[in-house]
Amino acid sequence: MTIIFISLFVGVVGMGLGGLLTVLFGNLSDKMTSIFLSFAGGIMISIVFLELIPKAADYSNMGFTVIGLVVGALMVLSLNNMMDKISDTGQTKSKLHETYAEFFHGSEMISSKNSMLRSGMIMLFAIALHNIPEGLAMGAANQHDVTLGLTLAIIIGLHNIPEGMAVAAPLISGGLSKRKAVTLTLLAGSTTVIGAIAGVILGGISDLAIAFSFSIAGGAMLYVVLGEILPQAIVTNKDRVPIIFSLIGIVLGMLLTEL
Repeated sequence: MTIIFISLFVGVVGMGLGGLLTVLFGNLSDKMTSIFLSFAGGIMISIVFLELIPKAADYSNMGFTVIGLVVGALMVLSLNNMMDKISDTGQTKSKLHETYAEFFHGSEMISSKNSMLRSGMIMLFAIALHNIPEGLAMGAANQHDVTLGLTLAIIIGLHNIPEGMAVAAPLISGGLSKRKAVTLTLLAGSTTVIGAIAGVILGGISDLAIAFSFSIAGGAMLYVVLGEILPQAIVTNKDRVPIIFSLIGIVLGMLLTEL
C-alpha cells in the first residue's frame, strides 16, 4: 500500500511544484522545458530497457512482452488522438508543434482570456490522463522490487514539474486565480494513484499479470518519450541540447538501475 501513497505524493507534489513555480517565477521557457523533459525522458528510456522489459520477459517471454509494449503504446496514442479531437487544433496527427502549449494538446493560443483558459483546461485533462500509465509503472515495479518502484517515482516526479508549469501558465493567463490554478494542477497529478492501484492489483494476481503490467507501462513510457517528448524538444529548442541532456539522463538511468 505504501507505493499507492507514494504515487499520490509524487503526482501531486510534482505537478503542484510546477504550478507553484509558475506562480512564483512565471512560465518556464521552451528551452528550459525541453531540457527538463529530455533529461527525464533519457532516464525513462534506461529504466524501460534495463528494468521493465527484461523483468517482463523474465516473468513471461519476449513475445508476450512485445504484445504488452504495443498495447501500452496504443493506449497512449488513443488518448492523444482523443485529446486532439477535443482540442480541435487543426494540426495533423503527425505534425509537431511550435510551442509546448500546443504540444500539451492545448488549443491555439489566441490572446483572449477565454481561449487561454480553455487551453489550460484541455492541457489539464490531457496530462491527468497521461499520469495514469506512469502510476501503473510505479505500482507494477513496486510489486517486484521496492527500490525500482521508488526510482520510478523519483523520475516521474521530476518529469511532472514542467508538466505542472505547462498547465498552470494558461490557467492563470486565462483569468483563473493563482490559488485555483495550483489546486487544479495538484488534482491533475492525483490521477497517478489510479494507475498505481491498477499496477498493484495486476502485479498481485500472477507472474503473467506482473509481466503484462510491466510491458504495458514500458510501452506507454516509450511512446511518450520517443514519440512525443524528444521529437518535440528538438523542434522547439532547435539545437542539440535536448539530445545531450537525454544522453545524460540515459547514463544516469543506467547508474540508478545498479543501485
